[in-house]
This record gives sequence, C-alpha cells and structure tokens, in this order.
Amino acid sequence: MTHAGNAMGSNRPHEARLARLAEVAVKVGLGLKRGQELVITAPLETVPLARAITEAAYKTGASLVTTFYTDDAATLARFAHAPDEAFDTASGWLYAGMADAYRNGAARLAIAGDDPSLLAGQDPAKVARANRARSKAYVPALELIANFSTNWTIVSAATLPWARTVFPDEPDDVAVAKLWDAIFAASRVDGDDPVAAWEAHNSALRSRTESLNYHRFAALHFKGPGTDLTVGLAVDHEWCGGASTARNGIVCNANIPTEEVFTTPHKSRVDGFVTSTKPLSYQGTLIEGITVKFSEGRIVEANARTGADVLAKVLDTDEGARRLGEVALVPASSAISASGLLFYNTLYDENAASHIALGQAYSKCFRNGGEGMSEDDLAARGANRSLIHIDWMIGSAEVDVDGLTQEGRAVPVMRGGEWID
Repeated sequence: MTHAGNAMGSNRPHEARLARLAEVAVKVGLGLKRGQELVITAPLETVPLARAITEAAYKTGASLVTTFYTDDAATLARFAHAPDEAFDTASGWLYAGMADAYRNGAARLAIAGDDPSLLAGQDPAKVARANRARSKAYVPALELIANFSTNWTIVSAATLPWARTVFPDEPDDVAVAKLWDAIFAASRVDGDDPVAAWEAHNSALRSRTESLNYHRFAALHFKGPGTDLTVGLAVDHEWCGGASTARNGIVCNANIPTEEVFTTPHKSRVDGFVTSTKPLSYQGTLIEGITVKFSEGRIVEANARTGADVLAKVLDTDEGARRLGEVALVPASSAISASGLLFYNTLYDENAASHIALGQAYSKCFRNGGEGMSEDDLAARGANRSLIHIDWMIGSAEVDVDGLTQEGRAVPVMRGGEWID
C-alpha cells in the first residue's frame, strides 16, 4: 500500500519514517545491547514494522530476534468454533518460555496495532474466561516485565481495522496514512534527530519526577466532573517517567510514545469516586463511560455506559483487580492530547490524560527501584498484586490535581489539566 499524505509535516517517504521508528524502538525504547537476544510480539498486520525493527536490532548487534505473531482471523475462529471448555486454556508453555528468555537476558518488544473492537460481538463470558486464562499463564513473564528485570518497550503500527476506528469517515488508504502520520509524530521520528529529541523529552520528564519526589506527597487528590478521588501513595514510593534503568542495567523507555510520570498507589488508601475521560479499549472490547467508587482502596461500585459486563468480569479476575497498581500524571496539552485524536488504544490515550491502572503494581516505583524487596516487603508498603494491569484515563482540561502532604496540606500540582510550575 502507498501511504500518501504526511499531514503531520514530514516530507520523508513512508519507508524512511518506518525505518526511523524502528531505530527509535531499538535505540531509545529498548537501549538494545550488542549480543542481546530480542523477543517480539506483534499482530500479523504489522509485519513491515516488525521486519524493520528486526533489521535495526541486528544492525545494533542483536544475537537473535524471535517474533511471535497474533492473527485476528484465528482469534475470531476460536470464538466461533472452539468448544466451551477451550476458553479456560492458554499457552502457558509459550509464556513460560518467554519468561525463561527474559531471565536469561533477552529484551522484550511488543508492537501494538490491534482492532479495538475485535471481540465486541463475542460472548462476554467467553472473553472474560479467555482473558483470565491468559492472565494466569502470563504471570511468569508479567512479573519480570512489571519488575523491569529486563529492558522492554511497546511501539505501535497502523493497521486497517484500527485506522477505520480512529478515522471512520475516511477512505481506507487515507485512514491508514493519517494514523501512520499520528504515530510517527507522537513517536518523535519526524524531526532531524529523533534520538536527540527523545533525550530532550526524557530530560523534561525527569525534571517532573524529581519535583514530585522532592515533595514526597502522602496522596494525590483528583477533582473534576464526576470525580472526587483521593489516591494514597505507597510507603517509600518513587515517581518515574521517560527513560529508566532496568535491573539488568540497561536504560530503556518502556513506552514509545510516553508523556507520563507515574508511581505506585497504596492498595488500601484510595477513596472516593471517579469517572473515565476517555474510552478504554480492552482485549477487543470498547468500555466507555466508566464510573467507580473506591472505599479503603477497593472498588465497591462500578458501571460503564458500554462494555459494563466486560468491566465487571475484569474486576472479578482476582482480589487485586479491584485495587490500583499505578497512578500517572499527564498534562492535557501533551503532544498526543494536542493531536485531538481519540486513538482507542491505551498506549496512546493514556498519554493524552492522567490515568490510573487496575491491578499489578510496578515494584520499580520504590526508592532504589525496589531492589532487594520481597513480595511481602512490597505488600507491606502498599503495592498491589494481581494478574492484570489495565490503565484507564481520568484526566482532562477540567480536572485539577493536588498533592497532599503528610500533614494533610494541599499543594497544587495541576490546574485545568496543566502542570503548576
């Protein structure tokens, strides 16, 4: 397909921009080291980017690149024809193998580009069972990723189903081209020196984390339409954002793009109510208009305008699914928010708004990176544990954020969705 029209301002051919995105993924996202193996997961429709990343990885010195592809048609075939008991099955052997690779030093890269509504017409009970089985099987790999045991990153590629969702009124080729333009712009690959652009951006994010870590807030208070939420922060929490050092000593950017600074909430100190400000696209189901109430850290009431049945089943995944594992701050004027697009993709939409995440906490978000802390140590500091980690957006230009000191004094952090400098 010819990708015409670089609406975001680049005159470079599509193939050249794709190569630059691959370079950013390998050098900035992963910080890949010579001799390191790389494991890639990707939708089948994203083969061109997967191949470009593979080429960039080998040029950087990767010893071996192994790619696992998912296929939407095969997924739908399962829901159409598999026996009922099949939805409690997952490829544990595959995820165990991935975990073994990460323990032995392999880097991990995921390419996102899934159809946001792939499973919208499927039986929610089967979707929930399949997701739960996968989540259980994925635990060995998820724990290593959540703990930053190895360097990892996520990037995106434009696919036709996703492009049709974002640009429903455009012809297919125009929709795909526009989505690629948005991806390239948000990933900072259209300038003269993308790597230098990322260095400057990481520096700005680092300044934000340093300021928040200086204050050592006990909690954050979010106030806006449908939202009055106090999020207590974990004991010895640390704010992170942009480039960070994995436990193998490699500096990586876990998300390309990223606009957030984030930390670990206290699993038992979240109270109030909150309304989502953007839809959540989860495993092929679009969940819109989420409203929940927290008491002592746990969601005690939940609803959604669409996808409520799927949300309910997600919350029943395990005990930790009703508690928070992450809170993140993003200005309403971020580059992704400024695009004016709703991406129906969490990687992008979470970087357009402040957000919270249900489920597993990042042990990295503690002083000294959580080094040496056992699961009991982390739990004692308030870190949540769960089979899931699902981000959804609660920030906007109408939401204010205050930091609450240990004495309960409110310090303005954001007003109208923007940083207070």
